[in-house]
Amino acid sequence: MTHSLIFDRRVPSLAATAILAGEVADLLRPGDIIALGGTLGAGKTAFARALVRHLAQEEIDVPSPTYNLLLTYDFDDFCLYHYDLYRLETPEEAFELDIDEAFDTGVSLIEWPDRLGKYLPAGHLLIEITSEEGASEEARIIRFYGNASWKQRLTALSGAYDA
Repeated sequence: MTHSLIFDRRVPSLAATAILAGEVADLLRPGDIIALGGTLGAGKTAFARALVRHLAQEEIDVPSPTYNLLLTYDFDDFCLYHYDLYRLETPEEAFELDIDEAFDTGVSLIEWPDRLGKYLPAGHLLIEITSEEGASEEARIIRFYGNASWKQRLTALSGAYDA
């Protein structure tokens, strides 16, 4: 499967990031794999936190799974598996977390997806988050990369966070 840039968005604040994450959350279904890329401090966990809170429809505690490597959230339609693979030393270590089962049964939200190497399934959606140079501390550029199926699904995003 070919992954190409679907679109990018400038989000000027954490509130705008949360709106975008909520719109992505509304599109999710079992079997989806969302890979969150970006440097340390780029905003991957902030995006993940907003996505989970949107699904929960309340301000629940959504800690970073950096030390646990995996946190799970049960929703009506699926279980969301939130991985932070930063501390993995080899891609094979992810299988100790039953990541392959999560790929089949739930929605996988993966920070540091590059740590999976060849084991990251081809049909994933990659969301790359970068700081916007010369802008406010909260401003980000968020780029979406995926296949034709993801491109079709993402056309539903409103763009209301572009301000």
